[in-house]
Amino acid sequence: MEDGEWIGRLFPSSILYSPSSPLIPCRQVFHGKPIIGLAGGIGSGKSFVAKIFGEFNCLVINSDQQAKAAYNDPAIRDSLRKWWGDAVFTNDNSVNRTAIAQKIFENPAERLRLESLLHPWVNNARQRMMDAHADDPQVLAFVWDTPLLFETGLNDQCDAVVFVEASPPVRMGRVVATRGWSQADWSTREKLQQPLDMKRKISDYCIVNTADANAAEVDVRGQVREILSLILANR
Repeated sequence: MEDGEWIGRLFPSSILYSPSSPLIPCRQVFHGKPIIGLAGGIGSGKSFVAKIFGEFNCLVINSDQQAKAAYNDPAIRDSLRKWWGDAVFTNDNSVNRTAIAQKIFENPAERLRLESLLHPWVNNARQRMMDAHADDPQVLAFVWDTPLLFETGLNDQCDAVVFVEASPPVRMGRVVATRGWSQADWSTREKLQQPLDMKRKISDYCIVNTADANAAEVDVRGQVREILSLILANR
């Protein structure tokens, strides 16, 4: 099935364009498929939004999942053990991500060292995944779900950046409930990222994700549908 047929099925012609939303010129386009980056504060629901993009035939590439996979690489593990010893490994020799988090959030230099180790691995994994699906007609776009889109400069490789908006109390409540973080944990991690006002301002689109779970499912799906239709119409 050709791309146009997929688009026609997913997006009726009546919603391909919206007078309330501008068309954002595509800058990269990988094998005819736009690259969509997701940005937003911790707990804003980027992965929830990414999941809905996936339901609309986008290939979602999750940097956190790739980083977890990187910890299985013998070379990565050897570097971690050389730096921090057995303290960052569990009794079954798995990488203790909680112990690593404590080390890097207490020491910016250690955080940068870890990022310099993991980011190239994750970037290569992302590229391999895109190469593998470059000619798949069922994939309409690539969605990058990465927590440090702007901080790593990956936004410059995207055709459009979608900012996921949620208020600080909502975001903090989510991470306390789902990740077991304290309010202090959330605040510390929040300060390590670039200001949200800046990210929001330079993003191309915004999705509001502040409703309760049931309402958000319907509301966010509509927003994703409209934004994706605009991006696809302008690739």
